[in-house]
Amino acid sequence: MGSDIHERRPLREDQDQDDDEDSISVDHDELDEIIADNETVASKASGSTSKHARKRLFAAFMIFGLLNNVLYVIILSAALDLVSSSTPKGVVALFNIFPALLTKVVWPLVSNGKIRYARRVGLCTCISWLGIMTIAFSNSLAPRLLGISLASLSSGLGELTFLQLTTTLPTTSTSKTALGAWSSGTGFAGIAGAGIWWLLRGLGVKGGLGLSSVLPLFFPITYKFLLPHFSELDSHSDPLGSSNLGQYQPISSNDIPPSIYITPPSQDPIPQLNSNSLRAQAQVQLQEEEEEEGQDTKLPGMRNYNLRLSSKEKLDLLKPLLLRYMVPLCAVYVEEYVINSGIAPTLVFPLPTYGIWSKLFKSPRDYYPFWSLTYQTFVFISRSTLSLSIPPIPLTFLPLPSIIQFIVLSLLYLQSKYFLFTSSSYTPPNTPTGDQDHGIDQTIPIAFMLICVEGLCGGLAYVNTFYHVAREGDIDGSEENLNAEVNVKRGLQREFRIGAVGAADSTGILFASLISMPLEISLCNSQIEQGRTTCRDL
Repeated sequence: MGSDIHERRPLREDQDQDDDEDSISVDHDELDEIIADNETVASKASGSTSKHARKRLFAAFMIFGLLNNVLYVIILSAALDLVSSSTPKGVVALFNIFPALLTKVVWPLVSNGKIRYARRVGLCTCISWLGIMTIAFSNSLAPRLLGISLASLSSGLGELTFLQLTTTLPTTSTSKTALGAWSSGTGFAGIAGAGIWWLLRGLGVKGGLGLSSVLPLFFPITYKFLLPHFSELDSHSDPLGSSNLGQYQPISSNDIPPSIYITPPSQDPIPQLNSNSLRAQAQVQLQEEEEEEGQDTKLPGMRNYNLRLSSKEKLDLLKPLLLRYMVPLCAVYVEEYVINSGIAPTLVFPLPTYGIWSKLFKSPRDYYPFWSLTYQTFVFISRSTLSLSIPPIPLTFLPLPSIIQFIVLSLLYLQSKYFLFTSSSYTPPNTPTGDQDHGIDQTIPIAFMLICVEGLCGGLAYVNTFYHVAREGDIDGSEENLNAEVNVKRGLQREFRIGAVGAADSTGILFASLISMPLEISLCNSQIEQGRTTCRDL
């Protein structure tokens, strides 16, 4: 074979080592094949690392969701102990939700530029700890309400921060994993918060809430030590945040440096052509630069282009979100919290005399905590659907949970006011005794099933709304052809969308608290007029 500019040393031992053929021509396809083989080996080696990083990602976001919402639940559970008997308990709920709502509404509109997540986490930790300590070591109403407001502000900022953080992850699958874990954590917070206060309430407000004050300190610990660096979440991270990270791309002749064509026999240039190695080196270099500039290196390496969203751009992004996401989510929360705070306290019945219900209900005061536990359990189940790999609700059917929730609200309202499902022997003013005692009001299992559906609807609305919002504005295909500046701008838009929609649930809770207080009084008075006074005697 004659001399050729493309000649190089043979790579295989079984090739002829004849002095006349001391090199062999390698065409571009063979070169691409060799590089692809090398990258396959590297991919397998890093696969276990990536899998481990995803487990850490799931655990970190589940802990974030749990910590962010558990103090909210603890404070609500401790409402009876935080205010005097003459103070309406609704004031605790009001101060526990209004600052969070204010934060979710105002913060996305006034903040701009690249989010410093490490600073946000530190701020949430400090405010939450200060709030719970203020509640614990205060004896009068005013400072306790101040502490509740601080804890609420931290909760709102925390939800805003961690939902936005899920949009910065390097791939769609890791974003889905983080969102599912966050939703599961917030769902489990309802059960955990009620359980924690049940165990600690014997220590009193000072002791119980004082011990609870250690919980916010796990925010920075989780963020620093458990949350993986985002470059670990894909085998081959792209420093510019490309969505098809780690995929092999054939190398054209224009990309091959001159040294590949004529090389000394003792050199093997193939490892130098590994595109993933080059990407990794670029990633490390870029992160070192960002560390010197004080940027948050948990995020994918990306230069700070000092881009911002104008007020007009934010309003343009917000308008399509209102009817598509915010109104259905707000409606679900209005309905379920009207049920929880306005109707559930009046769902009291004569005590069962046999079966499992008789073991659960020993006193009329046992009904409301049981309805709350049932609701929280099914919220946790439904918020975990993404984590359980259950397909999300299609965007077209996103309003469906709010429609079903309205039906549940209507049925429970009619039961409380008119005893819709109650048998004649249990309908006031009848009071089953002796031979007439059937042992159990048939309404109890019906109310139980309706509250199960209530919890499922609430959790499904939450997790599916944010799942679709996180993908709002995505374009078909890869974003690899977009320049880095455009990718940064799109990232800011994703963060704003999911942050803005987060205000919908708190708005619903606030409206529900204003509706439920007079509604509970009205329903209880209606039952008393018909001859059942149990709700008044609780």
